[in-house]
Amino acid sequence: MSTNAPESTPGLKQGELPMVAVTREVPGELTVPGTQIRVLGARLAERADVLGHVRGASVIVSMYTDRVDDELLDAAGPRLRGVANFAVGVNNIDLAACRKRGVPVSNTPDAVTEGTANLAWLLTMACARRLTEADRYARSPAYPANGPLGMAEFLGKDLLGKNLLIIGAGRIGHATALKAGPWAMRVGYVSRSVKRHFEMGPLNAKWMSLHEGLAWADVVSIHTPLTDETRGLIGGAEFGAMKPGAILVNTSRGPVVDEAALVAALESGRLFGAGLDVFENEPVVHPGLLARTDVVLTPHIGSAEVRFREMMTQMVADNATAMLAGQTPPNAV
Repeated sequence: MSTNAPESTPGLKQGELPMVAVTREVPGELTVPGTQIRVLGARLAERADVLGHVRGASVIVSMYTDRVDDELLDAAGPRLRGVANFAVGVNNIDLAACRKRGVPVSNTPDAVTEGTANLAWLLTMACARRLTEADRYARSPAYPANGPLGMAEFLGKDLLGKNLLIIGAGRIGHATALKAGPWAMRVGYVSRSVKRHFEMGPLNAKWMSLHEGLAWADVVSIHTPLTDETRGLIGGAEFGAMKPGAILVNTSRGPVVDEAALVAALESGRLFGAGLDVFENEPVVHPGLLARTDVVLTPHIGSAEVRFREMMTQMVADNATAMLAGQTPPNAV
């Protein structure tokens, strides 16, 4: 590691290294030449601790759980040269406040794509084959007591040739759609505009309105960012429009789905099941979901594969290095 601070970093005393404040532990090795790196901890910290941790930072490495707003920017102080978000989504960051202060923001696109698409399919298959229910039964005393299953028990839902609707036609949505190939599924997508690469081979997907797609789809997979327009996008009316017996999967952001409406749709038998990696009031899960065996739950682990999380760490390091040098970061938002 270099011992010389970047010349463009203001407000440093002679021999003092700029500080990179990391709000949570990251996988792999985070190396930013010519800096001191300070990590707050493995678990989510209290707001006051985060504010104290970033004081005097030249770069903040934030997690999607950190609210980056005027309060945090004030706490960091005048040395701050940038915010490197360890996530692809930046809905946790007040971009206008950063822009007003001339503080660049970066994210980690691409690195999250394959891991999150993999998890979307894991949740889809787990719902279709009733994995939660089967797992609980296999662990219970009822299994040996009842003996081998009959051929009409634990029947799942096949996906061969069925309809897959992608809501949010970005990188992750595209990667998820590509993985539908082995099931020969027909693909539709919901997006604000036509995405030609979705409509070319091998996907040959069709651009649809939200309600048209919901009525058509056997599996609905959500990949849209959280914005004012997408908050509560899937609610009571949308569940009512869905094809009976469909599967809903959400690996984007929890507040896109109205969980109370989801519970009602499951209780009514409208849906076959749901797979959720994100939650409306994360990390709190709606109590109506917890006991259901037609729901598969994971604790926001979409990109949590070693290769891709270590790639995110390297991207954050590259972004921070550029910020300290007064350059545009490779993944500027």
